[in-house]
Amino acid sequence: MAKQKNKEITFTPSGTGIRTNGQIVRSTELPSPTRKKHKSLGLSEQDVVDMFEQMYLQRRFEERAMQMYQKGKFGGFLHLYMGQEAVSTGTVYALNDDDDIITAYRDHGWGLCRGVSPKEGMAELYGKVTGCSKGKGGSMHFANVENNFWGGYGIVGGHIPIGGGIAFANKYRDTGRVTACFLGDGAVDQGVLHETLNMSKLWGLPCIYAVENNGYAMGTAVHRHTVGEIHERAKAYDMKSAVINGMDVFTVYENMKEIAKSSRENSEPWFVEIRTYRYRGHSMSDPMKYRTKEELKEYEELDPIERIKSYILDNDLADQEKLDEIQEDIEQRVLDAIDFAEESDFPEEEHLYKDVFVEDDYPFHT
Repeated sequence: MAKQKNKEITFTPSGTGIRTNGQIVRSTELPSPTRKKHKSLGLSEQDVVDMFEQMYLQRRFEERAMQMYQKGKFGGFLHLYMGQEAVSTGTVYALNDDDDIITAYRDHGWGLCRGVSPKEGMAELYGKVTGCSKGKGGSMHFANVENNFWGGYGIVGGHIPIGGGIAFANKYRDTGRVTACFLGDGAVDQGVLHETLNMSKLWGLPCIYAVENNGYAMGTAVHRHTVGEIHERAKAYDMKSAVINGMDVFTVYENMKEIAKSSRENSEPWFVEIRTYRYRGHSMSDPMKYRTKEELKEYEELDPIERIKSYILDNDLADQEKLDEIQEDIEQRVLDAIDFAEESDFPEEEHLYKDVFVEDDYPFHT
């Protein structure tokens, strides 16, 4: 028997899709970004500059965190969000301040968007008591309950029913709040997602289940681990769905604002696929041998931070000197955060069981 030739597979942001022997089997192209200007989206000039600042803070924080990890300043896992900053920033600007957000373990950007300071974030990476989770959460468990950010979760898909539960509580209490539950494309085949979508539709929960499809679940390309188009999973539950370009912050903002309004006013769940890309590996231990340099370069040319920076300059919202000033300020804030983390103390031994059990006299507490 003749040996079968390898199938031709392409994955490009501008192409028509993944091809197998010339036949398209899955669309992978990024949807077109919005052509609207900031004013027509209801954004002020300062809003746009603030968006750039927020996105650049996430990028520089993680770049420095990566350096500190490589120097052995802290250990454990470190899942970087670089390339996906338009998703977190656009969503947070689209939602109300009291809306709820919950996500998976690629959570640094979300924490910084929802009130975790660079100092608190870096201290958490270092496992220090001054961290946002008191040094007991680390990279995968940033949280800021005061700002309705319910944290990152380390178990793939484990937080999805919690997101549904938060939405149920909001409906039960008639708070008028929407819950945004973010997950990776690797979590779409977890059974708990389907159980939660089913109940969310039955009960009419105001929740947005948003998949940050960055193309890879760990080192496995999305077309190798899941069948069909991700957003079409919504059809099985008669849910509304959308596909969004996650490399453009205005596009994320515009779409998520409309989706949140629909979910809030009609008390209904949405299932959203946001197509984006991560510039680093799944975690720091990932050699990234499953993708080509050409593919990475093509997506780097779509860098959402450079896109909004160009928009600011092209529309005279700020000059280069102002942007340089913002970047220099962020650089110093991140360096100060490193100093803060290194000078902070580790949690005391007696804090081991604190914030774990509700009861003070829990029977297994010693």
